[in-house]
Amino acid sequence: MNAVPSPSHFLRPAVEPLDRPAARADDATVEIEFRGVSKRFPTRRHPDAAPVVRDLTLKIRTGEVVSIIGPSGCGKSTLLNMGSGLYAPSEGEVFVGGQRVTGPVPKVAFMLQKDLLLPWRTIRRNVELGPEIAGLPAAERRERATQLLARCHLKGFEDHYPYQLSGGMRQRAALARTLAIDPQVLLFDEPFSALDAQTKMVLQQDLALMLHERGKTALFITHDLVEAAALSDRILVMSPRPGQIIEEIEVGLPYRERPLERRKLPEMGPLVGRLMDLLKVGQDESFH
Repeated sequence: MNAVPSPSHFLRPAVEPLDRPAARADDATVEIEFRGVSKRFPTRRHPDAAPVVRDLTLKIRTGEVVSIIGPSGCGKSTLLNMGSGLYAPSEGEVFVGGQRVTGPVPKVAFMLQKDLLLPWRTIRRNVELGPEIAGLPAAERRERATQLLARCHLKGFEDHYPYQLSGGMRQRAALARTLAIDPQVLLFDEPFSALDAQTKMVLQQDLALMLHERGKTALFITHDLVEAAALSDRILVMSPRPGQIIEEIEVGLPYRERPLERRKLPEMGPLVGRLMDLLKVGQDESFH
């Protein structure tokens, strides 16, 4: 469920201490690491299924925002599921905060395209759900939810139910719920893809500022090349299945915390054009 882990998620961290030599100094700020990761989904009829992702290695530094783009079916969402501990790699290892992932990790939160708000709970009680599972006192989780809803421009709607809100407002509530467990790492799987262009840009602005203010690490999956360029420090481009990283781009533009301003920069056009070329947009029907 989007950003609402099971009770065991909070009770026992699914990580193991590293059984390898101490990390080098330049690895000290690495928050997420995929090390030689491959993932297959074998079945009885196809026990030797081809890998969705093959021999993939990448690092994301603490406080960094990274977007992954690539053709449909290349394994982008599979990477997020392995990063959150929902899938185990077929080969290789995943580390979060320097510890090997063996199951769902409390410091990681996941936000999807669908808000997945619980219809029988008010918006405030939806936001309180993660802290409630974690055992926070009622007064503390209510205060946290109220503050986050105000930060997400939902003040005055705390006692509304999901059906009473617009799609954009529901996604704001989902963002507040994602942040309510105070994760260090946030994984986003096309969280704004179903929204209209204007609402999407406003939510991107709100999210970027909150990530900047709180020093969070974020990994985005998106098919929106402008979104990737506007929100990210780096962009990773994946190949068709089996997915591998074929290009790493340092965005190198100011205003990461203010994507509405970054969108106006003259460098944005050439950057998006480069991404289009890498994905062969309009050139190859297999890339879509």
